[in-house]
Amino acid sequence: MEKRLIEVEVENFRSLRKITLPLRPLNVLVGPNGAGKTNVLDVFRFLADVIGTDLQPALDLRGGFDEVVFRGGDKPPVYMQIKLTATWTTHSSLSALDEYQLRVSRPRQGSLSRREKFAFKRTQGRGRRITISGQKVNVVDTGRGGGEREIGISALSSGLSTLPRLSDEQGGSEVSTVAQRLASFRVFDVRVDEARQASRFPRAKTEVLDDGAANLAGFLLALRSQDENAWQRLVEDAMEVLPQLDGIDFEYPSGAAREVVIVLHERGLRRPTQLADASYGTIRLLGLLALLYDPNPPALTCVEEIDHGLHPQALELLVERLREASERTQFLIATHSPALADRLQPDELIVCERRDEGSSMIPALSAERIERIVGTSEGLPLGELWFSGALGGDL
Repeated sequence: MEKRLIEVEVENFRSLRKITLPLRPLNVLVGPNGAGKTNVLDVFRFLADVIGTDLQPALDLRGGFDEVVFRGGDKPPVYMQIKLTATWTTHSSLSALDEYQLRVSRPRQGSLSRREKFAFKRTQGRGRRITISGQKVNVVDTGRGGGEREIGISALSSGLSTLPRLSDEQGGSEVSTVAQRLASFRVFDVRVDEARQASRFPRAKTEVLDDGAANLAGFLLALRSQDENAWQRLVEDAMEVLPQLDGIDFEYPSGAAREVVIVLHERGLRRPTQLADASYGTIRLLGLLALLYDPNPPALTCVEEIDHGLHPQALELLVERLREASERTQFLIATHSPALADRLQPDELIVCERRDEGSSMIPALSAERIERIVGTSEGLPLGELWFSGALGGDL
């Protein structure tokens, strides 16, 4: 059974008043500014922050509870909630899904509280439910021979950050699996000024790609050492999109084993060009190719405005590589580009709209509805249908 995220439900998180979003291997969010695409990506960044720092710091990073909850309507909401269903743990399946739910509440004139729920499939018909409320963790084993026990926890500590330390009998193994998956989620955006610089020499055969590609040179050097075939395909892809490019190599300005820089061999030039002197689009392209050829990707990779700075001729290749890489990691992509959407299949497109009261409608159209519209469109591509309004949320 493929291990992946099946669905996310969100209530009262920024503009996400109430959405249910099924997720496939490749998911591309399209919509105007303010439709909520970035907020969907921030749901996963928030959960990763909860694991890394705990609940209160993750909220504080975003300005506190009042800045995170939905701002529309006559009265401010008293809670926000995130629920995930997945097939991550060993015995999960589409008929026995893993579930995680986080609800953060603050009644008017009241103090902040959280409630969490975990549900997992165990073995031979057995399951486990873990509920966290206040300072109590309640662990219930379902099925034959099931039992119930209670564990203490700090008032605002998240189970995602605390329970993985428990023993397997207390539920730590399954919670740890979920926490590891969520902690690995990557919201990726090439920070060009950092990616163009030298990076430290990789200290191991594998290098974890930074969320902003700040270690791009070190990562690509490690990739060349680890998987020569993947490296050659990456270089060929770059040469296909950049006609002037003849090859990619590395230099070591501070001596071997200290730091490394990327150099580009370009047609007609006497000397190689260091990446520091390359164009914005070239650096973004190399950062995205590094992401797509990552041999050890996270469970989910989010990318905002993936086409930013890229020539339209790169989009065909980009979508092909996204589909290939989605066999190893799920993708959640945000874009404004009709040209990129033109290259998608109907079940890869998620149309986002914004209602008058400020809430996001995601998806604005079901996958089945998009299929029907495409079927009667006389061959028009998805991007053109979306940009013309044929895939608008009011249809």
